[in-house]
Amino acid sequence: MSEVKIRSPLLAAGAILLSVALLITGNGLQVMLLPIRGGMEGFSAFQVGLLGSGYFFGFVLGCAFSPLLIIRAGHIRTFAALVSIASAAALGYPLAVDPLTWVLLRMITGFCLAGLYLVVESWLNDQATNETRGALISTYVTVNFTVITLGQMMVTLVRPDSFVLFSIASVLVSLAAVPIVMTRSSQPPPVTIVRFRPRHMFQLSPTGTVSIFLVGVATGSFWSLGPSYANAASGNVTDAALFMSAAVMGGAVLQWPAGKISDTIDRRLVMIGLALLSAVIGAVIVVMPHVTWLWLTLGFAFGAGLLPAYAIVSSHVFDFADRSDYVEISAGLLLLNGLGSTVGPVLTSLTIELFGPGGMFITNGVVMIALIGFVAERLRRREGLPEAEKEHFDLGTAGAVSVVGDEEAVQLSDLVVQEPAA
Repeated sequence: MSEVKIRSPLLAAGAILLSVALLITGNGLQVMLLPIRGGMEGFSAFQVGLLGSGYFFGFVLGCAFSPLLIIRAGHIRTFAALVSIASAAALGYPLAVDPLTWVLLRMITGFCLAGLYLVVESWLNDQATNETRGALISTYVTVNFTVITLGQMMVTLVRPDSFVLFSIASVLVSLAAVPIVMTRSSQPPPVTIVRFRPRHMFQLSPTGTVSIFLVGVATGSFWSLGPSYANAASGNVTDAALFMSAAVMGGAVLQWPAGKISDTIDRRLVMIGLALLSAVIGAVIVVMPHVTWLWLTLGFAFGAGLLPAYAIVSSHVFDFADRSDYVEISAGLLLLNGLGSTVGPVLTSLTIELFGPGGMFITNGVVMIALIGFVAERLRRREGLPEAEKEHFDLGTAGAVSVVGDEEAVQLSDLVVQEPAA
């Protein structure tokens, strides 16, 4: 009996991670497929950008309102309902090929995904022990990077102008409900409405607050318009998927080394280094002739500069925060980043309309230069923390998730509630 008790939480966490893998694979396929299919249907760059902005706007709304659904219906019912809606939305695109309809469907998907992430992250947090919390959330972040690459590559299975890929995305999202609904573990404690205090965050860390928004502008543009650029530049769906996957792999590979380097030097210097790498590589991509192996290598380097930035900026903010505020700050950073990601695709699409597909990297360069300038000014105004006063880099806490892998922070937060007394 004791063996069952020891293994049960691990099995439950495995079931949750399987749901996450299916969910993100299905979403990763849509992230890659929709801009390409939109281009084939004659959508303008601005309309494709609106698809990305619609998704992230829906995501922000989901972060704000999905806790109310969970409070009302519970984790399992909320998960099942949102999976059903997200699955239906995936089938709506080929049935109604219209830009405004697709934007609405992306908003619905973004709202659903925010709620689904909140459910699984709450469940993982509840399944974790003092010893496993950080490792479990880090594993969750790693799974995210891995399976989104798998989803992106699935666009090469069938021609993008067919119904089949949308059906595959719908099936994957639908299957994500099975491990969660069938789990025998108890539901997590009820969630609470997290405070969003941007002024408080800015007072705590001006660098982190502004930078996380700018990082959102850049990453939102990349996820929304990167597939369109890659498809236009290569003229080949397979090469486009490989480019996006190379960028994701670059971000995944550099995430941990960049974090560890930021433990030993001022994290703001690491932010500047990553932003500079992203801006320079983006400029090189625009001017270099298209040679596949070189193009993919540059894509890897571009992702290595862009995608780890969220975790480094988050770690910088956490360095100045009390542990009791970690949960609130984690949610606030996610919302600010989501707002930036909502703005980014629209701005970038306008640049693409003026300068062609490479305009994505022009906008990225401008945003990164703005980030470098602001962070450099803050370096002049405020000295960095000594290494002894920093919190060690922890992907489980600094990743783009609404829970933290720091057990002490979870216990101290007044936003984490326990089961109500009978």
